[in-house]
Amino acid sequence: MINRVLFIIMLVAGLGAPFYAYPVFVMDLLCFALFACAFNLLLGYAGLLSFGHAAFFGGAAYITGYVTKEWGFGPIFGILAGTGFALILGTIFGFLAIRRQGIYFAMVTLALAQIIYFLALQMPFTGGENGLQGIPRGELFGFISLNNEIAMYYFVFAVFMIGFAIIHRTINSPFGEVLQAIRENESRALSLGYDVDHFKLLAFIISATLAGTAGATKAVIFQFAALTNAHWQTSGEVILMTLVGGLGTIFGPVLGAITVGALSHELSAFGSWVQVILGTVFVVCVMVFRRGIVGEIQHRLLKKKTDE
Repeated sequence: MINRVLFIIMLVAGLGAPFYAYPVFVMDLLCFALFACAFNLLLGYAGLLSFGHAAFFGGAAYITGYVTKEWGFGPIFGILAGTGFALILGTIFGFLAIRRQGIYFAMVTLALAQIIYFLALQMPFTGGENGLQGIPRGELFGFISLNNEIAMYYFVFAVFMIGFAIIHRTINSPFGEVLQAIRENESRALSLGYDVDHFKLLAFIISATLAGTAGATKAVIFQFAALTNAHWQTSGEVILMTLVGGLGTIFGPVLGAITVGALSHELSAFGSWVQVILGTVFVVCVMVFRRGIVGEIQHRLLKKKTDE
């Protein structure tokens, strides 16, 4: 029941957002919300902690920027190209990392992501520390100019909703149930005959692909692929968003991305102290909302219903 209410709130708020908030800021939040949802699929439902998801987010942004700027393709093809790159990269990374567990898995993903960061810094077409600039927004279907902020917003909102729907369907499918079984007790899932590594790899690929979609869309919005998008700190931020919102909940990462993004924006005047303040907020959230904001709300509602 609460998921339906939250979905309606998200849909209504999303449709009306450009009329009461700065559209570019909300689009940025939507990209990070999709990124966090994709990461949550891996950590919250498969139990795999990746420190390298910025590689897919940032790498896809560069590919999208290059395809649209240098080859002259439209935004849809550019985003699909970035998404395809993330899919291929996720397959390679997943194949290399998935046989490791725990901290070893996390460290392998971090090491692989740092390779992508180094390539983004050194490759001639990326712009180095200056990033890839001048990415055109182009036109949608050949006649809708995405230079119009409202048109751009609803295009981004549509991309977010499609990605969210894919994640929701994945979680609420037999595949998603197997992932949760692996998260809870991998040995038991293995004894039941499930190819655990195969399911983990598929979860990693889906998560990486949708993270790439988020990064590719962000590049079109800001007409810029930044080096920071591929930095390990971005991987840390998406972990923070997921944990604050609620690990293993469908709407938690969305709320977490909005919370962290809004705080970063509002506290930007404090300069480097922003990270200290965000760290404090994170500690408070972990202590007060041990299951994340949405997770704690769901737990208390369920407990209240049980008591009745």
